[in-house]
Amino acid sequence: MPDEGLWEQLFDVELILDRLRIDSSLVDAAEFGCGYGTFTLPVASRISGSLHTYDMEAAMIARTRERVAGAGLANVLVERRDVLAQGFGLPPRSQDGCLLFNILHHEDPVAVISAAAEILRPGGRLFVIHWRHDAATPRGPDLSIRPRPEEIVAWASLAGLRCPPGELHDLPPWHYGLVLKSADDSEGGS
Repeated sequence: MPDEGLWEQLFDVELILDRLRIDSSLVDAAEFGCGYGTFTLPVASRISGSLHTYDMEAAMIARTRERVAGAGLANVLVERRDVLAQGFGLPPRSQDGCLLFNILHHEDPVAVISAAAEILRPGGRLFVIHWRHDAATPRGPDLSIRPRPEEIVAWASLAGLRCPPGELHDLPPWHYGLVLKSADDSEGGS
């Protein structure tokens, strides 16, 4: 991770959350990889329930907890956890949304998406952002491991998620976003 100040300048957080429609229609949500809490605080301020946020790095957990306390947010639960090894620690089908922001360059992206899909309620949404597959972006993983939107959609389909039409979003200056949906019970989902 770069310096926190630089990191915060790389995102138009409000634009991203607006375009992905992260708002009070989400009751409970989970965030995998909170980092400095860049998205944690604004997401927690928008949703109507609790936000469970996770990171493996102790320093990121400490910084996010500090920011949450400073903002006086009572609806955020910050936990140091290896989600892939231990799961989210949440009941299956218990969350309205899950955020995977700048994390799907992981060595096993299907496992990451599958872990997120397991906790989504029927009709729940998986929110993904990632760096554009463009060498001009100032940060981000090497292009050889940086996923393209169509790759993420294919991986998500392996986890039982779909990308409805119009759910690929341009998130300037450096990102794109996807809103993937779990099956509604009425759609034959389990």
